Amino acid sequence: MNPKSVAVVGAAETTQMGRIPDVSVIGLHADAALNAMADAGLSAKDIDGVACAGISPVELAHYMGITPTYADGTMVGGCSFMLHVRHAAAAISNGLCNTVLITHGESGRSRVGAAPFGRSPASLMGQFEMPFGVTSPPTMFTVPVLRYLKERGYTEEDLAWVAVIQREWAALNPRASMKDPITVDDVLNSPMIAWPFRLLMCCLVTDGGGALILTSADRAKDMPQRPVYILGTGESVETPMVSQMEDFTTSKAFRVSGKKAFTEAGISHSDVDHLMIYDAFAHLPLYGLEDLGFCERGEAAEFIRNRNTAIGGKLPLNTNGGGLSYMHSGMYGMYALQESVRQLRGTAEAQVDGAKISIAHGVGGMFAASGTIIMTNEK
Repeated sequence: MNPKSVAVVGAAETTQMGRIPDVSVIGLHADAALNAMADAGLSAKDIDGVACAGISPVELAHYMGITPTYADGTMVGGCSFMLHVRHAAAAISNGLCNTVLITHGESGRSRVGAAPFGRSPASLMGQFEMPFGVTSPPTMFTVPVLRYLKERGYTEEDLAWVAVIQREWAALNPRASMKDPITVDDVLNSPMIAWPFRLLMCCLVTDGGGALILTSADRAKDMPQRPVYILGTGESVETPMVSQMEDFTTSKAFRVSGKKAFTEAGISHSDVDHLMIYDAFAHLPLYGLEDLGFCERGEAAEFIRNRNTAIGGKLPLNTNGGGLSYMHSGMYGMYALQESVRQLRGTAEAQVDGAKISIAHGVGGMFAASGTIIMTNEK
């Protein structure tokens, strides 16, 4: 894919966010899709590519009345949508389709039409991790995080600062689930979930979704919204078992995905105006800042404590409030992408002045996969 040859022309989240007890999973996909189509001034007949995770693209296409020439059902967890964007951009560039709809919808809180929780006992995780008590995300992520904190010399307080600063961003966002200010002491005194994670270090559990529409940059010029161009993309995977990471203090998938995206975009870190790092738990922005190369190893905690990622900082991070305070229905990557698009359109609730380049970086599973999308509003 040539940089800037493909653009996001439609972007929207579900009409409601947070708790939606009367809409099923497929209904959330459809709601987000219709909102994105309206945003782009398009209808189902204009769409010839579909991509989604959580449901089949066959189900999505049938439900929306779309007959696609391209379908992508890649499912690697929360960063699936970053991979969908990457694959869609490649498909459009190679003439496989013209206009791709990417959708997300989850009834994470209300569980309306949602798939049951749990891993198969026959899976690798079911055989080699679950018997030892590694059964849910808080207990999975503790495996690398405890080693990471020890090796880096980071503390619980460092994790707390991530949550505190992201709540400051959320306070500016009327759609955020949690807006009340919190302090480091509030975080450290919140209930223990799984050491070292306390409640306010853990993501929300919500209902919601979002959708994106991509097309060629040439066609994007005729669309009603300001185009947001795909500048660079990357993806990688490492292991389905968090216990088998090559190194608990760094994500190989993060490093590979991020490096690929930066190389393709042809930019340096100093060019980045805005950053979204998937934050299912408070440690992920620390890993992301280091593995993407914004901080040297061992410097991310101080970088955040010094308010570089806060309002008015030199690298605004997770400006919607993140998975800790904005939304987290299970697979957060779509919400990170939505905020990057809003920032580059100039329509974000907590708008970064003059933002020209934004990165949305995601994780899937427990460091199992990663996707990185770099976008710009400059042609």
